[in-house]
Amino acid sequence: MFSGPNPFDKYLKTLEVNGKTYTYYDISQLASTFEHLPFSIRILLESAVRNCDNFAIKEADVTHILDWEKNQNVQGGIEIPFRPARVILQDFTGVPAVVDFAAMRNAIKDLGSDPQKINPICPVDLVIDHSVQVDFARSKDALKKNQDMEFIRNKERFEFLKWGAKAFNNMIIFPPGSGIVHQINLEFLARVVFVDAKGTLYPDSVVGTDSHTTMINGLGVLGWGVGGIEAEAVMLGQSISMLLPKVVGYKLYGKLNEYVTSTDLVLTITKHLRQLGVVGKFVEFYGPGVAVLSIADRATIANMCPEYGATVGYFPIDEICLEYLRKTNRSEEQVKVIEAYLKATNQLRNYTSESQEPIFSKKEGLDLSTVEPSVSGPKRPNDRVSVKDMKQDFLNCLPNKTGFKGFGIPNEKLNTAVKFTYEGAEYTLRHGSVVIGAITSCTNTSNPSVMIGGGLLAKNAVNAGLTVAPYIKTSLSPGSAVVTNYLKDSDVMSSLEKLGFAVVGYGCMTCIGNSGSIDENIVNAIEENDLVCCGVLSGNRNFEGRIHPNTRANYLCSPLLVIAYSIAGRVDIDFEKEPLGKGSDGKDIYLRDIIPTRKDILDIEHKFVTPAIFKEVYGKIEKGSNNWRKLDAPTGDLYPWSSASTYIKKPPFFEGMTLKPPESKPIQNARVLLLLGDSVTTDHISPAGSIGRKSPAARYLAHRGLAPKEFNTYGSRRGNDDVMSRGTFANIRLVNQFMSKPGPRTIYLPTNEEMDVFDAAQSYMKNQIPLIIIAGKDYGSGSSRDWAAKGPYLLGVRAVIAESFERIHRSNLVGMGIIPFQFLPEQGAKQLGLTGKETYTFDFPSVPKPGQNIKVSTDAEKIFEVMLRFDTEIDLLYYKHGGILNYMVRKMSTK
Repeated sequence: MFSGPNPFDKYLKTLEVNGKTYTYYDISQLASTFEHLPFSIRILLESAVRNCDNFAIKEADVTHILDWEKNQNVQGGIEIPFRPARVILQDFTGVPAVVDFAAMRNAIKDLGSDPQKINPICPVDLVIDHSVQVDFARSKDALKKNQDMEFIRNKERFEFLKWGAKAFNNMIIFPPGSGIVHQINLEFLARVVFVDAKGTLYPDSVVGTDSHTTMINGLGVLGWGVGGIEAEAVMLGQSISMLLPKVVGYKLYGKLNEYVTSTDLVLTITKHLRQLGVVGKFVEFYGPGVAVLSIADRATIANMCPEYGATVGYFPIDEICLEYLRKTNRSEEQVKVIEAYLKATNQLRNYTSESQEPIFSKKEGLDLSTVEPSVSGPKRPNDRVSVKDMKQDFLNCLPNKTGFKGFGIPNEKLNTAVKFTYEGAEYTLRHGSVVIGAITSCTNTSNPSVMIGGGLLAKNAVNAGLTVAPYIKTSLSPGSAVVTNYLKDSDVMSSLEKLGFAVVGYGCMTCIGNSGSIDENIVNAIEENDLVCCGVLSGNRNFEGRIHPNTRANYLCSPLLVIAYSIAGRVDIDFEKEPLGKGSDGKDIYLRDIIPTRKDILDIEHKFVTPAIFKEVYGKIEKGSNNWRKLDAPTGDLYPWSSASTYIKKPPFFEGMTLKPPESKPIQNARVLLLLGDSVTTDHISPAGSIGRKSPAARYLAHRGLAPKEFNTYGSRRGNDDVMSRGTFANIRLVNQFMSKPGPRTIYLPTNEEMDVFDAAQSYMKNQIPLIIIAGKDYGSGSSRDWAAKGPYLLGVRAVIAESFERIHRSNLVGMGIIPFQFLPEQGAKQLGLTGKETYTFDFPSVPKPGQNIKVSTDAEKIFEVMLRFDTEIDLLYYKHGGILNYMVRKMSTK
């Protein structure tokens, strides 16, 4: 590849710290307009300057970023490249990435080149954190039992990953039980300022195959989630192609009251920003209110960036960041280098100084004193409800028409009460009964204030004589062992355990649907009586069907409120007027009697959250458990694929591949596989959660000789395309407008026959009929799942027409060679009178242009135009090659 001299080397300077000399690009000297740039844009600018070779990254790209104030408003946007410093993966999305890398090695060998060309070029960290499930709970041995079960289920996957750790250079894999990827990133992996092998300093930045990679923005590290296929291209040294973003300045001012948590704050911000509309934009926080927030509080807000829809929610680096690095056992030498670099390049933020305030595309804000205790639900994280209004809001949802705030329960069934037995005792379930209570997820377990707050509330509850009903599946899944240590040291762990919140694992568990089973008697009571029972969790996602198939209502809230609602046993409670229960003395105990103040929490945090804890935990993190160390993984450059495996399979993406890209086929007389509405998430599209016993995936696994108890989850089988293609659009809550009720079914239009989505797709492909999907607004919102694009590709989907796309999913579709089309403004299937039962032909040009309008005609004589959502020239390049991976194989083969 051509690589010319860097024209910006004249800005290369030296910096001496602790007797060592470093080099850096002084971007603050590029132009007088630099000091007006948002801090997040400065990181994009530095990356372009440092990597400029006038080939992959050009001088004009630097100029475009430097002139951000003017260029942000250019019609259609301006394309810029961004080369992140590193990539981070979790195992659900990381396994298919490593599978693809292994298959690319086979492909490049078949094309006559060296397989060793396929290696990560930039640093890659993979944390195995999504495989552990809550099979066992409410006991001190639950942790060991769940971890043992995790290895039984995932032995093949773990052996494959252990092979990858040896086979690929520049990749570190953190074993199961290490913690949640985003918390490890925050507490251990983040550099804040990178030092490369040549001693060059530059800002840390990261892309990850999980949408909540954004959490790291709380520490001033620019990062966001991308699809696995896009991350793989970055791993191979490619820049991300993106549109120069608008930056919304979000001012925080005032002070939180003593009973408000960071969770309440983030749920408030999430609702506000989602209403404002920040999809595809950067949000940068500023104002004196930021200065009073801890890094953990900021990380909580940054974590839920995907829920409010922005690309990033960025907090520039300030002195509090530097103190956090010291607190988490980063060396003083490292901190001094970071501080010196930031000061030298004018990138150290002072939130109380108005003179440092950048120019923003738009300004919004929030008075922290107005934040109230909050939850979000019952089906979306942006549907915030004040705790004081929670009871009435839930009761209103019951009879409301089925939707985001409704369950469609008939009036005569609103007071249904069902008795059931659990461990020999009789209990009653009603609408609103809590059956799952989980302190889980990166959002909150990384934050000592809410974790200690939950522990103090639990201690007060136990001392008052309160308990949690034994049938409620309660669990605690910390994001790292650091949490367990400070909960034990502060003498609250035993109280959490007495209430049923024993540690069940270190990983992303209930929040992604790894909640395990609930008692069969409870399941029967719910299903036979159409009950709306609830999960309460300290997570970031509560989409339908995600947490558990039998919790139709799920509410996000702080660990303190998870415990409170679990004690109450129901969500339709007014905490001000109704007691949580009766104490050991028979008196009513209210939430106000046991809830700790912010000062109580901070006093404990300052005493027990120390550098020594972080040193102890992270000093041994890469060793793993005995189970991990005993795994016997294969060796060699090429993976020995086994046809017997139902977990790891060589994917078909490169079969029959040639060095020259094939001619693209026109889309003529295409059929609609699914007709969908608004807010279809990647949870609806991508295989996730448990494998339904009657699903096509279950039939496949049964045919391979597996019993239902061996099916495991879709997430654990992301390395097998046969399972994943069958699980695409398999969500039980999928609303396909061809059907009369939700579920993974569709109509095979040539015969009007009802089928599973996979079976219909197979019939279409057998008859060589191209497929499209029609959808409403925000298609593909939610997690950055590459299988939400890979799955439709394997089902034969050639294009998607939607009213709008979530940023990450649109990129993933392009990366798999699926064409994203967008209805023109004020248009959609309903407005155009489309039934979805027509055939569709696209007047697609031989040389398409980004953003151009394309004519579509149907056999019903309807003609309309859609916008081609190839946003950049690189999108077109990937499409020409059939996707990112095919492009990279051809490129590396001829390198």
